[in-house]
Amino acid sequence: MYGTGKNRGNIPVSVLATTDQVLRDSALFGLLMDAPAVVAVRHDIHTDHLRRVVLDATGVLEDVIVPLEHACLSCAVREDAVPTIARLARDGRWTHVLLALPVSAEPLPAARALANETRPGGALDHTRIATSFTVVDIDTLQQDLFGDDTLVERGLELTADDERSVGEALAAQIEQADLVVTSSPSPSPTSSGLLDRLRGAGTRRVDGLHALSAADLAAARHSPARAERRAHPLGAVVVTGPGGVPGDRSWTLELRSALPFHPERLLDQIEELSVGGLRARGVFHVADRPGLACLWDGAGGQLAFADLGPWSEVCAGTAPHTRIVVVGVADDRGAGAGSQDDRQRLREAFHAALCTPEEVAAGVEWLWREDHLAPWLGARTV
Repeated sequence: MYGTGKNRGNIPVSVLATTDQVLRDSALFGLLMDAPAVVAVRHDIHTDHLRRVVLDATGVLEDVIVPLEHACLSCAVREDAVPTIARLARDGRWTHVLLALPVSAEPLPAARALANETRPGGALDHTRIATSFTVVDIDTLQQDLFGDDTLVERGLELTADDERSVGEALAAQIEQADLVVTSSPSPSPTSSGLLDRLRGAGTRRVDGLHALSAADLAAARHSPARAERRAHPLGAVVVTGPGGVPGDRSWTLELRSALPFHPERLLDQIEELSVGGLRARGVFHVADRPGLACLWDGAGGQLAFADLGPWSEVCAGTAPHTRIVVVGVADDRGAGAGSQDDRQRLREAFHAALCTPEEVAAGVEWLWREDHLAPWLGARTV
């Protein structure tokens, strides 16, 4: 039986992303038991197929294998999720649909695709996106974020060639979500502070799965524009000062300059800028690539550079600058010597990698010099 026209636009859809299958399934179980009118769609990725399980408070309603016809697994999830959610939201039995993404998947691409379909005439125009949320194992947050384990090593990869670290996937989920839910109602001071330094501006936090409710998820309204801003490298949050709880050893450092990086000196300083347990993200420009915006993204012992495109398009409304926001944790000596040493090392390496004003003045002469960053940013073009 399908719902009537008066319900169009009233069915909330929430998106769940985690890096832990047990936490994902525990969160789903709790939400389904909390509200019998909730239905969940859970996706899992396998070598050559997608598994879709639909369940509610009564148990499993569907368990379907969907063959994969192309290599884009996120596309495959969206192509299956949209018609499935559309069908369930029209059924009339449920008032809230949950989409549980494959473990380690980022929430933004799925939320973006679903939000596009909620526009008038879209396949989901009888729904609205309510909450994008993630559940985090707060007890292992520091090790997961800063350790060098890869998704492949933990069996959490989305594809055979998924080279991401666990920290990279975890950080993206925390930074992109509207709501972050912790696994424990009483996280340690440092884990709590670390989480608050990572989550996006204007987001919410709930401690403990017992405090997560379907009604709370449904009452919110996801903003695609705010989600995109949080995920953008310019959206990295700066939480200044020491943690608000005694014993919190987390810290945030903003490295910023109007000057571009010097390509050779950047490579000379790269180890100093990325070594140790750090989460760092931001945007930078390089003297020999005028007008180009570049991504800086580091976590879990890995650092990625990427060519984002023309600055005037990617970072419209801002003048070219170099800005990297770093989050770390002081060692056991406390929030003094260890953390200050780390931050001073980062400041010195950052400034050493920048061009001088005189070097910037060389202008187009940079374009005829050797392209030292081509292995990371691709061949330079004029």
